[in-house]
Amino acid sequence: MTLTMGIYFFWGEDDFAIAQTVQTLRNSILDPNWIQFNYHQIAGEDPNSTIDALNQAMTPVFGMGGRLVWVVNTSICQQCSEDILTQLQRILPAIPDSSHLLFTTSKKPDKRLKSTKLIEQYAEVREYSPIPPWKTDELIHKVKQVAQEIGVKLTPNAVKLLGSSVGNNSRQLWNELEKLQLYAQQENKPLDETIVATLVNANAQNSLQLAEAICKGNQAEALQLIDELLSRNEPALRIVATLVGQFRTWTIIQLQLEAGETDNKIIAKAADIPNPKRLYFLRKELQGISSQSLLATLPILLDLETRLKRGHNPLETLQIKTIELCELFK
Repeated sequence: MTLTMGIYFFWGEDDFAIAQTVQTLRNSILDPNWIQFNYHQIAGEDPNSTIDALNQAMTPVFGMGGRLVWVVNTSICQQCSEDILTQLQRILPAIPDSSHLLFTTSKKPDKRLKSTKLIEQYAEVREYSPIPPWKTDELIHKVKQVAQEIGVKLTPNAVKLLGSSVGNNSRQLWNELEKLQLYAQQENKPLDETIVATLVNANAQNSLQLAEAICKGNQAEALQLIDELLSRNEPALRIVATLVGQFRTWTIIQLQLEAGETDNKIIAKAADIPNPKRLYFLRKELQGISSQSLLATLPILLDLETRLKRGHNPLETLQIKTIELCELFK
């Protein structure tokens, strides 16, 4: 992970990944002996936070190392007054090389705003949104990236299993890889899938297995998987997100196939699948399943998500809706 500029704007809902990058910034910029003088964390909810941050960024470094000013939960790319915009226009180009200014937020920047365009001009902008669970190629790439950072060597099959096991949960990925790193100290070769299967909690794997069980109309297996996932403290809404993504992908593929499409690249693009070769396996999963049944899952899943967000009991709601889904494929 290389950070090359002195002004940064990180946004997205993956707060753990943002926190990891911020820690990297801290370690690379600040001298441990002078942190209390050169590190400033400012709450973005404060109306004066941006002005305070700009003033701190223009203050000369005290002692050794650099200065890091971090505005947490900034709103400058959602709303920005003319006064603050004027200050940004004046100060951003003049921030000294020894100072580093960081803005973070969970919200997507509004590209229509002048402040957003200004940030894009002067800052290194990075998105930290969770990878959709069905984008397996991106999940595998993420596993390889973090494994390299932590220093864990894995076989290709181990990488795939870890990616499907933790899904898009960045915190769990780091925790599992740190656990595997401790185990790897006893080994002189890359860890294989057998070791990963033994040591790693396979939450995302079971969520995808849940989708497969539903598609087979296997109520008993599906209900058992729900119990396992919730007993491992997997959030119900995350389970639903995986189901929605998987059924969405299946539905688009089946609609394309039933329409007579034969070009894998066209089907993969429609279904948002980076690697068309994955269609071979997805087609096998869809044998004997109609697009009509798949389309019928989507309103049920939407109702499931709505009920969970309104505070309905996760176990009971998942069980009831899973039975409804299984009935579609009997």
